[in-house]
Amino acid sequence: MSDFITGLATGFGLGQLPLFPGTFGALPGIVLAWLILRQSRRVQLFMSAGLIILAVSLCASHTMGGKDDSRIVADEFLTFPAAVAGQAIARHPPMLIGAFFTSRVLDGLKPPPTAQMESVAGGLGIVLDDVATNLYTWLLLTATYAIYRRLRVKGSRRK
Repeated sequence: MSDFITGLATGFGLGQLPLFPGTFGALPGIVLAWLILRQSRRVQLFMSAGLIILAVSLCASHTMGGKDDSRIVADEFLTFPAAVAGQAIARHPPMLIGAFFTSRVLDGLKPPPTAQMESVAGGLGIVLDDVATNLYTWLLLTATYAIYRRLRVKGSRRK
């Protein structure tokens, strides 16, 4: 059982890749998000919260002296569905992939207060920075889609 849990924590080995382990380790999050987006909004939110709780548990049990071990990517892929939860537009593959890359870029940039969240003790801090990153992604996706719809409506009125 512990081999399965370690496999899950490392993204079934993706987190052990020598280049960009966080990005490759986050890829299963796309599949999880795709499956979750097929559910009602309420179920999407419930499942996203459950995955975040699972991520905290996995990361807490696999911390290396309280530090974020780059091989442990459960925080990356289990929190990504929160970036698109409730967003019907994310059901379109290009939007889902765009949200994924936005999340990865923001994870690298760590806009405030994301970086400060890592200092929270144990697995919670390791996961909180990814939750914050995905919240930023969710907000950007929402704003981008709202602007697109507004521009589209204005364009159709001109015709």
